Parts: sequence; C-alpha cells; structure tokens
Amino acid sequence: MHPIKNPVILETDLPGIDLHARGKVRDVYRVGEELLIVATDRISAFDYILPTGIPDKGKVLTQLSIFWFDFLRDLTPTHFLTAQVDEYPAPLRAFRDQLEGRSMLVKRAKMVDIECVARGYLAGSGWKEYQTQGTVCGIALPAGLRESDKLPEPIFTPSTKAQTGHDENISFAQCASLIGEDLAQKLRELTLRIYSRAARYAESRGIVIADTKFEFGFVDGALVLGDEVLTPDSSRFWPAETYAAGGPQFSFDKQFVRDYLESIRWNKRPPAPPLPEKVALKTSEKYRQAYQSLTGHPL
Repeated sequence: MHPIKNPVILETDLPGIDLHARGKVRDVYRVGEELLIVATDRISAFDYILPTGIPDKGKVLTQLSIFWFDFLRDLTPTHFLTAQVDEYPAPLRAFRDQLEGRSMLVKRAKMVDIECVARGYLAGSGWKEYQTQGTVCGIALPAGLRESDKLPEPIFTPSTKAQTGHDENISFAQCASLIGEDLAQKLRELTLRIYSRAARYAESRGIVIADTKFEFGFVDGALVLGDEVLTPDSSRFWPAETYAAGGPQFSFDKQFVRDYLESIRWNKRPPAPPLPEKVALKTSEKYRQAYQSLTGHPL
C-alpha cells in the first residue's frame, strides 16, 4: 500500500461562488440556473463527520456516478451536464485544483423528498426488521432467510430524507401518501429497473450490489435521476468471490473505518476521533478498487 500523493480536500473554498449547501460529503454551489456539486474527501461514520479525510474518495464518488449516468442513459434522463472544468462557466475555472475529477455541473432539479431504496439481499436495517417481524418496510418475506441471503426478487423500500441522523424506513403506502400514488408507483418501477440492470452488470464484474439508494427530481416537468448513483457511499458493494450468506459480508465502503471506531470503543458522540493513516489509506484503496472493478480501468 503506497501513500497517495493527491491532496485530501475536506472543504472547498470558492470565493465569489454562491454556496448553496454543505452536506456530509458534498459542497453544492449555485451557478446561474445550474448547480455545481463537489464531492470532498470527507467521510462520516455513525452520523458524524470525521476529522480525517479519505484520499481520492470524492473523485471515486463523482467519476463512478458519471459512469453510471452514462450506463443508464436509455433507462432514465439524469441531471448531469458535464464534468469537464473547461466547459464550466468562466468564474469556476480558476478553482481547477479543487474541482478537477471531483465535481460536476448539473441541472437544478426539484427533488422528490423520498430516498428510493432497492434491496436485493437481506442486510442492514432490513435484516434487523426481518428478524423481529419477518418483513422489510412492511413487505412480507419468506420465513427462514439468513443474514445476507439473496431475496426471491428485489424489493423497493423507500425512506424519508433526514437532514440529520438516520433516514427512516417507510412502507410503500406511507410513501404514496407523501408524494401521491402515481409518482410512488413510477419511482418503484424505475428504481427496480435501474437496480436490476446495474446489479446484473456489477455481478459480471465480480461485485454484488446488495442494496442501493437513488434520488429523483423534476427538471422542466420531466423526472430525472439525480445526486450520486451506485457508489460505495450510497450502496452496499460486496466482493462476489467472498460472498457467503449466513452473516455479515466484507464490503467496499467504510468497513475499515467502522471497524477501527468500534475497536477504540468510541462512544459515538462528538468530537469524532481522527483516523490513523493506515486506516484512511486502506479505506481509500477499497473505494478505488470498487471503481476499477466496475469501470474496468483505474481511477
């Protein structure tokens, strides 16, 4: 494992550009009628942003999303416009060192206030609910399933968008009452079509997509796919070669970070502790490995 030379960017600084929002990972700027989304190297765990960044993480999130936007273009329009800094409005080009490879210019969309989650395997909060109720988000599943088992067919399990803390799983009926039956049905169908196609492709590249979440919005009345798509931050990626149902799986995401934080018995209250360099570098390696496996070329 070699040290990564690229600087870690924890927060962007673009004087004169209108900062629209700063999330756990992304800094979003208003640029005329469009938005500039910059994926930093921030990482959160147990709902807190850590003081240590993960080298190249923002580049993986951005470039993997762009790969999927292109891969899925015949299934759904997206908010993506360009990731070429030379094509950005002139005032942005002065910040090339902060934007290159980790930013994209997108159409501004009126986002639907629902996280569209597709699950193909029994894991995470779905596994916890299944153990006590035999359901996931109110959907009855066959008895006797084990943790990480593949589901008979993928299911749509929406959740609310939480500004702080965890998103809350809701039933399809609750989703329909929030956004309307027609839109809920359309989102369910589109979510499962996108997931199924991506999961088949990923499996051919040696990765199991256990579950993932999408966000949709409207641009000029048309429904579009937005935010990030099928990244290690928004999905559970498992290496196919080590997959074995019956327990938790190794994954291409924050596993090393979570394992480290558990090992030092952090009480999961602020301030969040820094990460040792070896944990940050190992996590970076996993993000880049997921990117290379899926796209076929290194970051």
